[in-house]
Amino acid sequence: MTETNFEASKYLTKLGGRDYLEVKWRLLWLRTQHPDAVVETELVKHGGGLALFRARVAIPNGGSATGWGSETADDFGDFIEKAETKALGRALAALGYGTQFCEDFDFTAETRAKRQPRKQAGPRTNGKVVDSPVGRQGFQVLREDGSPATASQVKAIYSIARDAGGDESAVEERCRAVFSCVPAELTKAQASEFIDLLRQSPATNVRAAVAQPA
Repeated sequence: MTETNFEASKYLTKLGGRDYLEVKWRLLWLRTQHPDAVVETELVKHGGGLALFRARVAIPNGGSATGWGSETADDFGDFIEKAETKALGRALAALGYGTQFCEDFDFTAETRAKRQPRKQAGPRTNGKVVDSPVGRQGFQVLREDGSPATASQVKAIYSIARDAGGDESAVEERCRAVFSCVPAELTKAQASEFIDLLRQSPATNVRAAVAQPA
């Protein structure tokens, strides 16, 4: 496969006076060069306000890498998504996507001394987190938190469908296509993912979105 050039310099952010490439741009870099690359994320641990993810990125007929990421509820409200993004970023950097633009693999004494305290962990610029959670559409999620979806989540799914011009059968068909079950049978994590998927769909209504690949 002929690789397509990706100009990472166009997407750099200054962080502590150094160039930094957000995870979403590392993922775009990967997909630009290898649209058939396999990206898998696994929620290894979730409990006690801690989320631990493992991510694996593999290039067909090429290399593969695994990355780990953890975050706590004390640090971020969306700590589960942040942990997944961190794991994915490390796996991508291990394959060479943005390695030179992140500190994940810089273990010098000087770098360790400059790192911020735990509650300020994670790249920030002007008090804001640089890396926002990367959308999970197209990822293969190996294991999720098994808590059942809440009644409000299920209600929200059908409400979004109606607002988009769809109906119950359309949204249930879409849900089966993605998760092999109806909304009421989703886990809490799956319901959250499905809600995001419906809201981000470029289709004019949910019925049209059913035809889109999961």
